[in-house]
Amino acid sequence: MTLCSSTVRTLLNVHLVYQMAQQVFPLDGELAQDIEAKRRWLLGHYEQDPESSYATVEAKLLLLDTILSSKWVQPGDTVKLQALGVAFGDALAQELGLSCVAIDDEYGCDAALILEGTSVKVFPLTSISKRVEAGEVVDVRELFAAACSTIHRVVSDDK
Repeated sequence: MTLCSSTVRTLLNVHLVYQMAQQVFPLDGELAQDIEAKRRWLLGHYEQDPESSYATVEAKLLLLDTILSSKWVQPGDTVKLQALGVAFGDALAQELGLSCVAIDDEYGCDAALILEGTSVKVFPLTSISKRVEAGEVVDVRELFAAACSTIHRVVSDDK
């Protein structure tokens, strides 16, 4: 059973999970390779020194904003849109100290971010794609600020 507000659910798929059978594993194998392939696609947008260029939260948000505002991806570009979710997740993990894991539950096995010592689980892979596919204009910084705020609130409520 998932217990969380609809705002939290709608924002980023942040869940407080109390009774749903879930297993948390290190992110490895095919799932890790898929995430890394998406990250390589993102890094390919930098002309020089991609790893250093992608190193900060601001750089990740700027890359996302540039790709979206330049319309380099379309609503049907599922893999590329999910790559944007990887960058969004990377920024959240860096900003909030989240750890990347694999979560296996009744819905399948997905990459997720967790905050150790809490019940917070974040599934950012589709956080941007679902909005773009719905025809929404995504303000990356606004979404990021809202996600961080929501996660902080959920952690506070979880104590």
